[in-house]
Formats: sequence, C-alpha cells, structure tokens
Amino acid sequence: MGVGFRVYMNREMPDPEIVEGFRDICTANIADTMSRLSAMSAKIRRMSKPGLKMLGVALTVKARAGDNLMFHKALNMAGPGDIIVVSNGLDRNRSLMGEIMAIFARNKGISGIVLDGPIRDVDVLSNFEMPIYATGTTPGGPYKLGPGEINVPVSCGGISVNPGDIIVGDDDGVIVIPKEDAAKVLEDSKVLKRNDLKNVKAAENNEADRRWIDKLLKENNCEFIY
Repeated sequence: MGVGFRVYMNREMPDPEIVEGFRDICTANIADTMSRLSAMSAKIRRMSKPGLKMLGVALTVKARAGDNLMFHKALNMAGPGDIIVVSNGLDRNRSLMGEIMAIFARNKGISGIVLDGPIRDVDVLSNFEMPIYATGTTPGGPYKLGPGEINVPVSCGGISVNPGDIIVGDDDGVIVIPKEDAAKVLEDSKVLKRNDLKNVKAAENNEADRRWIDKLLKENNCEFIY
C-alpha cells in the first residue's frame, strides 16, 4: 500500500546531552523562549499522576481517527527515552489506550505518551507513574484496522511534531522542541529560567517593577481617560 500505511523504523535523534539539559526547566520557561508558539493545546492535559516530569524524544504515530493499530506497533518499537506522540484525526469518541497498554508501556521504560484523543480506565491511570497526556476520557474502545504511519510528521494538539523532536511535559502541559533548534532553545531557556527566578523573588519581596505596563500601553497608543 505504501503511502498512508507504512512504518519508518529509524529516526534522526538529537544529542542526548541536550535532551537531558531540559530536565530541570519547566515548560512555561521553554514556551516563552520559543515565542510562545510551541505549546500543545490545553485540550491535551495530564491524565496520569501529577508532579511527574516528562522528557524524551518523539516517536510519532499518524493514526486513522479512532484507530490504535499503529499506536500498538509504536509501543512495540519504543523504549526508554521515547515519547510516543499520536495524532488522531481530531476524534474524541474512541479511547486510544487503557490500563493494559499503559502497563506494557511502563514496563518497557517508555518515557511518556501524548495522545490527541481520549483514554479509558482513568480510575487507574489517574495515579499511574508514567506520564500520559490526552484530551479526556471515554469508555468507547478503538478500531484496530489501520491504516496509519509511524515516524512521519504529525500534528498533535495543534503543534507540528517531527520524529526525533524533543518533548517536554509537566503539570502545565506539553512543549515540542524541534531537534534542529534544541541547542539554542536550551541555552535561551537557561537564561530565561535565571531571570524568571529573579522576578519571582522580586514579587515575593514586593519589589516588582510594574512600570512596563503603562509604558507598553502608551507605545501602542492606548488612550488614558481621567
């Protein structure tokens, strides 16, 4: 069949040291560094145990809406350090995974799963100690027919994801870092994190300088009426 039903077995991978460099940087700092254009939609939210950092490299799945056959194949392929990212044709009526698939992924050491669709078995997965992000829950199960593709460019949560991109997730949500930009984004994020910590301290000490607000309003010709 070829196009639309194929699996690319290899990905171009980023430098592992650069990937690990994002371990202690929150998604908000990374998003600000990337002009606030890299965050997945708020519809894709944490479904597993809160407080777990997700960090790894994208193994992408382009699925037929409501079908998880290629997701199952990706689970067989993935290992430690991989984040499986699944597009889903915007379907919200069929869950793409439940407890059994999650246990299989955890036991393989997979670093996280991001689904542009729902899950089920939320009573178990809400306390699961592997990061899982999805759009919600439904008891409706998926098809297992295909077609679909693995390790091709996909759209997930309104953001383009290429195989090998760096994926970062925390309780705020999920960020996608293109592998070719990762070194610069990491350095910029470190600087922004340091500045952000200074701003937090200033706010705590009631020393925050808020004059920038009126300055920006005036620069944009806002009218002040007295």
